[in-house]
Amino acid sequence: MSTSEEGARPAAISATDPAALYRLLTWLSPAFPIGGFSYSSGIEWAVEAGDIGDAAALRGWLATMLTNGSGLCDAAFLAHAYRAAELDDMASLREVAELAAAFVPSRERQLETTAQGRAFIEIARSAWNCAGLDEAVARCESIVYPVAVGLVGAVHGVPLGPLLHGFLHALTSNWISAGSRLVPLGQTDSQRVLAALEPVVAATADRALLASLDDIGGATFRADLASLHHETQYTRLFRS
Repeated sequence: MSTSEEGARPAAISATDPAALYRLLTWLSPAFPIGGFSYSSGIEWAVEAGDIGDAAALRGWLATMLTNGSGLCDAAFLAHAYRAAELDDMASLREVAELAAAFVPSRERQLETTAQGRAFIEIARSAWNCAGLDEAVARCESIVYPVAVGLVGAVHGVPLGPLLHGFLHALTSNWISAGSRLVPLGQTDSQRVLAALEPVVAATADRALLASLDDIGGATFRADLASLHHETQYTRLFRS
């Protein structure tokens, strides 16, 4: 990119600029090779335990994860990482990255979010590098997935609002994909679940934009237990 060669960050992109849409569709596509298809965030155990057995149960489980669990927490961490990187506030970025890593409730979820975060950063460096990215990454000892997305989006000047909505859509779609294979669900039922969660995703994005670091927290105990139990589940398709 010419901006990288000149040593300056790209200018902020308008939300209606085709470049913003192009990058969002690329980075948050299921085809972007971060290995998201390998993880279920505990859904695999929830299906085996009988908590999720049909489309309605999956919809309810995911709505709770979005509103009171990792969906909201990750979205809020993304927003804070974005703002810190946008302001070149590396001390705050490091604090957000450390807190986001500490919030992960289980070993497998830690593997899931750190592996995807590393992959996202490395692919961005290889194919979408720009000035400021290496410096921001170097200030963080560990970068979980939502922090990686927020950091890369900020240094590329992609608007926070669309980036946040795209992230939550991708997260929800990946959960539904896992559920569709495990329950199993047909393609039409999977799309019905995604459509039903549209207002939940929008509301979660709005809450995340306003949340302070002190506001971040979850109350999805069953989902956290599912993630912990998955570590010793006898037969598994997913890594989490």
